[in-house]
Formats: sequence, C-alpha cells, structure tokens
Amino acid sequence: MFYDGHPQIERAAVVLRLAKSWFRIGSLEILEKSGEIELLKQLVDFIIKHHFPSINEGDVDKYVDFYWNVVNQTASLIALWQSVGFAHGVCNTDNFSLLSIIIDYGPFGFLDEYNPGFVPNTSDDEGRYSYENQPDIGKFNLKKLQTAISPLLTEKQKQSTDDVLKQYSVIYKTKFMDIFRRKLGLITEESDDENLVAILLKMMEETGSDFTMTFCNIGEISLNNLSKNNISKNLWALFTLKKHKWFKDWKNMYLDRIKRQNTSDRQRQILMKQTNPRYILRNWMAQLAITKAEKNDFSEVRKILRILTDPFSIQKEAEDSHYALKPPSWSKQLKVSCSS
Repeated sequence: MFYDGHPQIERAAVVLRLAKSWFRIGSLEILEKSGEIELLKQLVDFIIKHHFPSINEGDVDKYVDFYWNVVNQTASLIALWQSVGFAHGVCNTDNFSLLSIIIDYGPFGFLDEYNPGFVPNTSDDEGRYSYENQPDIGKFNLKKLQTAISPLLTEKQKQSTDDVLKQYSVIYKTKFMDIFRRKLGLITEESDDENLVAILLKMMEETGSDFTMTFCNIGEISLNNLSKNNISKNLWALFTLKKHKWFKDWKNMYLDRIKRQNTSDRQRQILMKQTNPRYILRNWMAQLAITKAEKNDFSEVRKILRILTDPFSIQKEAEDSHYALKPPSWSKQLKVSCSS
C-alpha cells in the first residue's frame, strides 16, 4: 500500500521458523465454519494427544479441559507480554497459537516511552491491536475458540466453557499482578498493590517515561537514595519520572510497602534485576542492524542476537552501543508494517 511506483532492490532472506506446533485458533475455526465436524474432532483429539498430556483422552469432558488449558495459558502469555511492554501487532485468531506460544508476530514492537495506546503496526489504523487492547483481544479470540469447538460439546459442557471464559479476566489479572509485584521487588501480597502499580503506570504515561528502563532504574537505586530523592541523571528514566507531581507520594507508598515486607534492599534489587530486562529489541537497534546488513556487514545483527540471549544482565558491548540509554530522536520516525 506504500508503493510509490519506484521499485527498489532490497536484500531478502529465507527464514526458517521452528515451533512445537503451528496449530492456531483459526485452524479449528475454519473446520467449524465449513461444517467439517468429524475432521474437527479428529484434529482436536490429535492436538490433545500430542500437546496436552495432562488431559485424559478417555474423559468425557476432555474438550472442556482442553479449553480451560488454552484459556489459562493465553491469559498467562498476554500478562507476560504486558510486563515487558511487548505489542504483538496482529493478534487475530490465525496468529494465536493453541499452545500459547508466540508465532506469526510480524509488525511487533516494544514500548519505548510508556504509551498504552502504542500500535506497532502502522497499517493498523484503528489501533485494534494496540498494547492496551491485547488482554481484551485475547478474550475475544478465546470466545472464537469456544465457538469453534462448540459442535463437540453437550449443552452442559457449553455452559462449562462459558464459566471457563469468565475466569479469563481473573487469571489474567492475577498473573499480571504476580509479575508486576516482582518487577517492583515485592515478594508478599497486599490489597493495595494494584493501586501502587496503577499510579506508577499513570505517572509513566503522563511523563513519557521509558517503560523498560524505569523499572530497571527503580531496581538500581538504593532505598536510601530513593528516600532522599537523590536520583542522578544516569538513572535517566527515573529522573524523568520524578518530575511528576505524584512522584513524592508514590515514592513514600513504595518505601512503606517495601519496609512492611521485611526484606533487605539487596534482596529487592536482586529480584528486580531478575525480572526486569535491561535490553529489548528496540526499533532503532533493528534499523541500525538492517542498514549495516544492506552493506554486507552483519556484525550488528550478531551483536544484538548475543545481547538478547541474556537481556537481564549488564553487558559491556550493549552499554558501549547505548542499548540502555534513551532512544535517539530519529527513532520516532520509524514505521513498521506487515511487510516489514
């Protein structure tokens, strides 16, 4: 759609993608829609046998159990996406694995500044697959899966799958909070934790704080320095966040919350560094690698691959390449589409 009538020769590659299975929600949808119910049954039985060993193949409720597994795992997967600021880009049912593994993510992207409405796919004009919409899209797709397997269910079992789908939001919220507690170094649960996270994210949104590095910076600063508001410019994301009018109140809430769980600052920092990646595949990094590769220099591609195999550890070559610094201003102009 962006072709302007001037062809340009570009380097291409053949990519081999490996996965445990390529069966998606759409693999079952198409059989239900075309009325191929016997083939649908054979396929679901095959998937259960080969990929869901915990399900008893002789159980009359095996299809309900199958649905429960997919709902649970999908909610967990999307909570993980949200926790690292990952936006899939095209979350239709043909791109949603029945094993809840990430496949067919073409125009994906990671958040730089925290923007809930972030859309990685420039051709997604309506923002259907924005970062903030992913949890609801997951539920929408699971509803489609429920419809696809409905010919295999009794009326009672259909009601059971209704009850399962209602649990999706509960499972997602539980998984989301479990991860975000760890992202903040919390090892216990309190009723007000959701508010602590929500206020932080709202401050990040309003200040344009970097999603990845804000959590890293909170994990890097000592509680003593945080309490004194002694935040150096080296902690650039947190330095941006502290400009918010709510920051002082949030900081005090956070310090009190850490104090109540009775753990050392060192324990807090270790947990946060194990949970929060320092390096993500930012668009500007990918673009640098592409530009060099077009000149037969694949060094940047290899470097990014090395670094992202261990994104939680500080690595000298990543620091030397400024991978943990504020993205360059030109990166805001980069656009990604399905043909990227």
